[in-house]
Amino acid sequence: MRRYFLLTITILILGVEGGCTSLLSSPFALSTPPPTPTPIPAPTATPWPIPTRFATPEVGINAHLWWDRWAAQHDWQLIQEANFRWVKQRLPWVNVRPFQERAYDWSISDQIVSEAASRDIKLLLRLDGAPQWAEVTAKSDATPAPPVELEAWATFCSAVAERYRGQVAGYQIWNEPNLTREWSGQQPNPAAYVELLRVCAFSIKQADPAALVITAGLAPTGSGPPHALPDEDFLRGMYEAGAAPYFDLLGVHAPGYAAPPETSPAEAAATPGYGGQRFFTFRHVEDLRAIMEEHGDTHKQIALLEFGWTTDEIHPAYSWFAVTPEEQADYLVRAIIYAREHWSPWIGPLFVWSLPDPAWTPENEEFWWSIADPFHWQGGAVRPAYHALVALLE
Repeated sequence: MRRYFLLTITILILGVEGGCTSLLSSPFALSTPPPTPTPIPAPTATPWPIPTRFATPEVGINAHLWWDRWAAQHDWQLIQEANFRWVKQRLPWVNVRPFQERAYDWSISDQIVSEAASRDIKLLLRLDGAPQWAEVTAKSDATPAPPVELEAWATFCSAVAERYRGQVAGYQIWNEPNLTREWSGQQPNPAAYVELLRVCAFSIKQADPAALVITAGLAPTGSGPPHALPDEDFLRGMYEAGAAPYFDLLGVHAPGYAAPPETSPAEAAATPGYGGQRFFTFRHVEDLRAIMEEHGDTHKQIALLEFGWTTDEIHPAYSWFAVTPEEQADYLVRAIIYAREHWSPWIGPLFVWSLPDPAWTPENEEFWWSIADPFHWQGGAVRPAYHALVALLE
């Protein structure tokens, strides 16, 4: 879960690895003509009705199903056997339209959508990753950037929702915009994110009114400008910028760090071994819920877009709060039970972090958060956390 520290840079893969474009035959056309730009909508106070609440929090998993068809089939089987009701998959804009003059290529996303439907699993797509032609600034690296061409961003959001109308349950709009490295190296800007959210939300709802719009999960952090903005401050800034009408559920990230899942934010703040700040616990979610209540947004639920514990043995920035594989399994189960028993009725879907990217190795810190081994490392063997979740969700 590298998202909680500013130590690594995720590289967006622009090329196609090893013939993976032949993923599996798609029931959809492989591309569409270059799109007509979608006009940017004017702000409004009540753009759409609030959806029906989830009565019981449903459990999902973050997955990496994009490039490797054999690993994807292996992971789909794990997902189904564990009885996960949701899958969250990233759909980067740059992966489907890297060049402005070319049409969209939906071949891989079509296959993911079809697989989810065939297994009766709800799909949440995370939209982000602007192509270079639409980025706010020219960069020498591939860090995620907010798009400057908002009409092009709106067109992309509309195209995805139109293509997958009735097949995708919801969309997460961007990821961790309170971190500089997720915002093109610029200082995080809640008002700018709200504009990006608003434009995409309208485009989605016009194409598929039933699809859920979920905000970006915010990274728990105590760092301030210029590298980050604490998630509580960023969320307040979103409300001050008028975000409330433009999402159905608030997206939250909740790594547990060293603390057991029942640990309160006050206890985490008072315990140096846990990190000594309120955000160093799974229950930091409650602090963000309090901000929603401060702004009268009590009728909406929270989607827990990423939560987990790391077993990292080799990266000092993470190993200080690592737990054992057995503790990881126990804490994940207890976290789900705690959410069910204490966060109703305001908690929505919960997404475990994660099934691994098939290319990860122990050198990647994300490797240590996973509930299974990567497909190309030890053949994708499951870990104790997977077995514990199977027992809970059966």
